Amino acid sequence: MWRNIPGEHIDYCGYSVLPMAVEQDMLIAVEPVKTHILQLANTNPLYPDFTTSANNIQIDKTKPLWHNYFLCGFKGIQEHFGLSDLTGMNCLVDGNIPPSSGLSSSSALVCCAGLLTLTVLGMSLSKVELAEICAKSERYIGTEGGGMDQSISFLAEEGTAKLIEFSPLRATDVKLPSGAVFVIANSCVEMNKAATSHFNIRVMECRLAAKLLAKHKSLPWKEVLRLEEVQAKLGISLEEMLLITEDALHPEPYSPEEICKCLGISLQELKTQILSPNTQDVLTFKLYQRAKHVYSEAARVLQFKKICEETPDNMVQLLGELMNQSHMSCRDMYECSCPELDQLVDICRKFGAQGSRLTGAGWGGCTVSIVPADKLSSFLANVHEAYYQRSNRSLAPEKESLFATKPGGGALVFLEA
Repeated sequence: MWRNIPGEHIDYCGYSVLPMAVEQDMLIAVEPVKTHILQLANTNPLYPDFTTSANNIQIDKTKPLWHNYFLCGFKGIQEHFGLSDLTGMNCLVDGNIPPSSGLSSSSALVCCAGLLTLTVLGMSLSKVELAEICAKSERYIGTEGGGMDQSISFLAEEGTAKLIEFSPLRATDVKLPSGAVFVIANSCVEMNKAATSHFNIRVMECRLAAKLLAKHKSLPWKEVLRLEEVQAKLGISLEEMLLITEDALHPEPYSPEEICKCLGISLQELKTQILSPNTQDVLTFKLYQRAKHVYSEAARVLQFKKICEETPDNMVQLLGELMNQSHMSCRDMYECSCPELDQLVDICRKFGAQGSRLTGAGWGGCTVSIVPADKLSSFLANVHEAYYQRSNRSLAPEKESLFATKPGGGALVFLEA
């Protein structure tokens, strides 16, 4: 699994992110069989077995059941190569990533399924190609993500975080400070990305903001889909984009009718040509706040990388401040936090974290904190008592709820000799 240190909700807007893979993982044991039957089982009894034909994959967007994420990865490889007569497989899934924790267990399953399908079929792709296919195929289940989860899954290397850039997809090492540790803490509030409209509404608000900003600057707005494209077409800095956002958009929510008026289109055109099926009935869109978050968060990613490269004496403090700013923006501008995450962030800062923020899609899930190495043991003990023991929240085993981590490696295949 993997987590952004800064860079939340900006990959699908076209901006670079800075994740690291952490040490928890997902494993799938696979046995090719001569039938055309795909049999899936899970070591966790909460997830029932599933059987289907390998040549008739149906993914129900209305039900984000665990096996559908496997089918996304399988179907992605099948469609990429245009295969029709596929061999069957018996698969057993295991893992220690808490589900709906914001640590991308669903994306890990998509990527794992894609990699094992590729291997079983004897095909080969580069890590970049595989990441792009898995990012695209997760949309079969209705998640309009941007590709960060899948990219770090395959491009991660032990001992380093990565700056992941898109169009074209590429990764650059970012060396993290040696005197600090990153700690993941699970709020124990579950949020399933595909089961809620929050995530897809944010994707659409960013798209609408990009179109209105493009129209304001007399750009060909119909072809613009991402906020990054507006900046690229104007050839200006992120700071200048924040000023344009202040000038072009208002903080009050936009109605669909006002958006139509701004773009000079009909409500029917808005619904059929711009909005996704699951956002067509949304009554208000907050465009100013979403654009402000994206442009400021994209700037924080670049600042974080710069600090890591320059290694100033107060490096940990500076990185922590960026993480704190990121959480504030996620909470106030992107509105993807929740009371439990805010409480957990406050507790982490109180007991020694230089910076703490939500990580993942939000609305539940986990926080990531940067903690000086010499304060780690007292930090873990105090946070455990203040957040988990006092509220009886530790539903997951303790080591899955609160743990220090370091950058781990990407996806691997182990072949039985």
